Amino acid sequence: MSSDPWGRVDETGTVYVRTADGEQVVGSWQAGSPEEALAYFERKYEGIVVEIGLLERRVKTTDLSAKDATTAIEHLRGQVDEHHAVGDLDALRKRLDALVATVDARREERKAQKAKQTDEAKHAKEALVVEAEELAQSEQWRSAGERLRALVDTWKGLPRLDRKSDDELWHRFSHARSAFSKRRKAHFASLDAQREEARKVKEKLVVEAEALSGSTDWGATAARYRDLMTDWKAAGRAQREAEDTLWERFRGAQDVFFAARSGVFAERDAEQGGNLTLKEELATEAEKLVPVKDLKAARAAFRSLNERWEAVGHVPRDARPKVEGRMQAVERALQEAEESEWRRTNPEARARAAGLTGQLQAAVDKLRTQIDSARASGNNARADKLARELEGRQALLDQALKGLEEFGG
Repeated sequence: MSSDPWGRVDETGTVYVRTADGEQVVGSWQAGSPEEALAYFERKYEGIVVEIGLLERRVKTTDLSAKDATTAIEHLRGQVDEHHAVGDLDALRKRLDALVATVDARREERKAQKAKQTDEAKHAKEALVVEAEELAQSEQWRSAGERLRALVDTWKGLPRLDRKSDDELWHRFSHARSAFSKRRKAHFASLDAQREEARKVKEKLVVEAEALSGSTDWGATAARYRDLMTDWKAAGRAQREAEDTLWERFRGAQDVFFAARSGVFAERDAEQGGNLTLKEELATEAEKLVPVKDLKAARAAFRSLNERWEAVGHVPRDARPKVEGRMQAVERALQEAEESEWRRTNPEARARAAGLTGQLQAAVDKLRTQIDSARASGNNARADKLARELEGRQALLDQALKGLEEFGG
């Protein structure tokens, strides 16, 4: 009989392994010596040891699932329980039990991690839904649309939840996107309709602008072009291509009209500039008539100058007040000279002036006598009062005498 610490072979060739529960039959060996039998079954033991070691490393270092790990453990446990190896089978059972505990702990850890990830994913998806529902009300069509597309990509990158929760959140998320798309589509459809209406309005404005481009009614047509521009701005924008084409036509028609008007105005300005020079010369010649010495000759000369003035024609608007003012000043001087001559030669007016002067002179003489009398009697208060009255009468007398001199008297 042959034996070692973990097994033995009896006289019949039966191989035994020692365990905590006593000896267990490993098998029967008839092909050689007992030593060879023990060596054979010890090698089988080492094979199981190697497999357990490999499984321990896989559990520790890889993402081996708990299900697969448990299947592998049960397979190895079956080999140990079948007692077809010689060695410390109890130690192997303990290693397998420890491995079961490790796998269970890993399972719970992964379960907790998955629960955490699921909870985070749920919160993340809820946040995406809330943001999508807010964006659904936005009118920032481009930026909101881009953001919604980014939210879809983010959603796809998140783990799935339980079917009910995931479907409910996805329904809200999808509904928000659909609502935004519907509003955006309606907005641009309305915008297209507005642009089409603007195009029709602007086509009519262009037709009228082109019809006016040959007009020579400068004032009325320029005013109408201003109205057309106001209507153009109020019409809103048409589609870009139509807008650009219509604007080129509209602006081109205006350019034709205003270029023609500018040419005419330039010629007129040149002509009126020459007229201004002539009128300034006539005004200078008229100003030489003042002061008036010979009224009849001055009036005849001014009449001749005025006839030449009227024949000259228009001058620039901004220069008109000054040059016309110069002629008007000469005309007023002539009128004043005529009025003075008329007063001087009017007998009735001269008689009235002489009578008034006589009356005032008599009143002044009387007051002087009264003042002298009052002073002689010592009544200075009355004398002072009469003296003040004398000042007023004397002033009137001086004015009357000056008027009488104008009559040559």
